[in-house]
Amino acid sequence: MKKALLGILLLSVTIIAGSCKSKDPAILKVFVRSSSNQLMNGARVVIIGDQQSNPATMPYTDTSYTNSSGFTTVNMDDYFNTYADQTTGYFDILVKQNTKNASGYSRCRVHTTSVETIFLPN
Repeated sequence: MKKALLGILLLSVTIIAGSCKSKDPAILKVFVRSSSNQLMNGARVVIIGDQQSNPATMPYTDTSYTNSSGFTTVNMDDYFNTYADQTTGYFDILVKQNTKNASGYSRCRVHTTSVETIFLPN
């Protein structure tokens, strides 16, 4: 009887411990602002994995556009699912709005949201 209860207890602990894993998505949220601090709609945002970082980030590129609220969200789960052994990645951020260009840099981690703000020049 004790062995049966012990088995049930171990099975219960294993199921509970396995279900407690973080399942939050990895998100990179990029705000684009003008030099006068206004949020910019329709700016092109390109995310590029920095292969020169330490540790090196695997090759990755994604392009999106800011919404009417001046930001875009990039689902980084695609990167972390492709390279399952990676838990951190470093990314260059390139922004273009009409003739204005700007750049930034971000560190993303699995199961977290990273937020960056890029300011366009005058």
